[in-house]
Amino acid sequence: MRLSFWRDWMDKVPFRAKAETKTEVAPAPVAAPAVAAPVAASVPAASPELGDIDLRAIWDTLVRKRMWVIVPTALAFGLSLLAVNMITPRYKSEARILIDGRENVFLRPNGERSEERSSLDAEAVTSQVQLLLSRDLAREVIKANKLAELPEFDPVLRGISPLRTLLALFGIGRDPFKMTPEERVLEAYYERLTAYAVDKSRVMVIEFQSRDPELAARVTNSIADGYLVLQQAARQNQAKAASQWLLVEIESLRKKVADAEARVEEFRSKSNLFVGTNNATLSNQQLGEMNTQLNNARALKSDAESKSRLIREMLQSGKPIEASEVLNSELVRRLSEQRVTLRAQLAEQSSTLLGGHPRIKELKAQITDIDRQIREEASKISRSLENDARIASARADGLNGSLDQLKRQATSVNGQDVQLRALEREAKAQRDLLESYLAKYREATTRENIDAVPSDYRIISRAIVSNTPAFPKKIPTVLIATLATLMLAGGYIATGELLRMTVPRTLGVSRAPIAPLRDTHPQLPAGILEIERLAAMLRQGATKKVTVIGAHPDEGVTLVALTLSRLLSRGAKVVLVDLAMASPTLAAVSTDPSSPGLTELMQGSASFGEIITKDRLSSVHIVGAGREPSQRQLLQLPRINLAVDALSRAYDHVVLDAGTATDLPTNVIAAQAHAVIIPDPAITPAARNVMKEQLLASGFEGVSILDTPLKAMDLGAPGARVAAA
Repeated sequence: MRLSFWRDWMDKVPFRAKAETKTEVAPAPVAAPAVAAPVAASVPAASPELGDIDLRAIWDTLVRKRMWVIVPTALAFGLSLLAVNMITPRYKSEARILIDGRENVFLRPNGERSEERSSLDAEAVTSQVQLLLSRDLAREVIKANKLAELPEFDPVLRGISPLRTLLALFGIGRDPFKMTPEERVLEAYYERLTAYAVDKSRVMVIEFQSRDPELAARVTNSIADGYLVLQQAARQNQAKAASQWLLVEIESLRKKVADAEARVEEFRSKSNLFVGTNNATLSNQQLGEMNTQLNNARALKSDAESKSRLIREMLQSGKPIEASEVLNSELVRRLSEQRVTLRAQLAEQSSTLLGGHPRIKELKAQITDIDRQIREEASKISRSLENDARIASARADGLNGSLDQLKRQATSVNGQDVQLRALEREAKAQRDLLESYLAKYREATTRENIDAVPSDYRIISRAIVSNTPAFPKKIPTVLIATLATLMLAGGYIATGELLRMTVPRTLGVSRAPIAPLRDTHPQLPAGILEIERLAAMLRQGATKKVTVIGAHPDEGVTLVALTLSRLLSRGAKVVLVDLAMASPTLAAVSTDPSSPGLTELMQGSASFGEIITKDRLSSVHIVGAGREPSQRQLLQLPRINLAVDALSRAYDHVVLDAGTATDLPTNVIAAQAHAVIIPDPAITPAARNVMKEQLLASGFEGVSILDTPLKAMDLGAPGARVAAA
């Protein structure tokens, strides 16, 4: 639906009036870059957002007030330079101590393992740093270097300044006269001493400052040497205390060992558990020996029986006797030799004599007799072995009985033997403990001499005399003081300018009627005052959407919409939407005149972030209609209403520059909107009332018809620079 009645009103407007209006606003494009809201010097500027800070204005303020920056900076430079040259310099010396545990294996105690000595954590190194800062070491160093006699360490010796006395009266500082001399010297000593551990190492650093560089080096080396002596003395005292404690424990253990061994011997004598060879009891030793004899007897019996049986089998079979027992017999050897001789003779005689010869028969008879004697001797040996076997068997039986008796005796004394072993274990434990204490006592007594105590610490860098002052650092101090003053002075001026630019101010004329505004600001045009009153009314009514419509297609509508938007942007977020297409005024004040607009948004070739630009002179955001006027029919699509609704949710006020609104949808410009009408000057009051009723009937929530048309010349001369609304 279109505003049909508005087209009728446009038809009634005489062409002469249109021409006059165009003639009046013709210079608008020229003066547009300098267009400003109706605010002169008496009207305060609006509060810009954070991103709208004018850096050039801040720089101009700094340049204008440069003497307020230069003078304090130069004064700070001079005073700091004078101060660093008046302060008495201090010289610093440094020494380094390494914790390495370099004790060799020959001097290390037997009970101390290497892994225990090598474990040293960061907390242990930090603890050693605190030992460097101990008061005992400080007193030794102060005494060795006679620091109490130097005015540098005892301020009472050089006199107390009146300023320090005054500060002490107010409780700001300590009164030196209320402190002991030792406290005064220690306070000055610790002010000049710094000790710390080097990160990720076992190195400790000692730094000491003094007005005398030689004294600084001497005190630093004294602290390092005193620390080593303190460590050695501590270990010596530890060794002495250990030796004294061990001596008492050794005397007590000796008595305990003697008592334990006496109990062992007494129990052994009562229980008849005497110890034989190899530290075994007699009963056990006898059992072992008896068992050995029994095994030997059984072995002899078995051996004799076997040999006797073998000889007997040889005799029964008629085979030659080849047993070692028979062959080793003296008689058998002699008989064997005689048999060999007779066989030799028989062989010799057989070569010449026949078998029936008496000599041959004699020799054969002798050989047969010798064989008989050998067999008889073998039979005797067999019987002898059988006798030996019977003897061995009888001995084994006797030993077996004795062994059983000893076993019964051993079983009866097992309980007593257990008690004896318990007493022996206790005596051995006491004896081992005594021996270990004796070894430790010998080591401790050896280490009581300080020269024999090895040190786990050594100085790896001794202090040397320094000729360069460590305090004050002249160049850094002067630079810091100068730059700090420069930044503070510049920051103070810039902050004041920012506060002036960003302080929210209320429009003093927004709630006043037209007449008082003219009395207060007689130099302001009536059209501007009317728009100011309209902006105040819209702000109070919390109106979100405002539609500006004009009777003529000229820049007057855009000027009213821009001025109204700038006034509404005081303390609120405002967007101005161009629905009139390609306004020269908006192009002049926009930060990006070539940006896409609503037509590109409808086509999908641009997003909301790309179509929104900013006003150069205020915090108003601007949305153009589009780059191509030929695409104006896209503004008649239903989707344009969605875009306007999205802007209404993002901004506090949405101002629509609708132009003459002859071709725009009614639901876009009228829904939940307040109409601002710029009518033809020739319209009568009655016609104005009819127009207002018709606009309300079209869907507008409110209607304001301006009385005085706004001209470009009302906003300032072309090219003139005035404050934005």
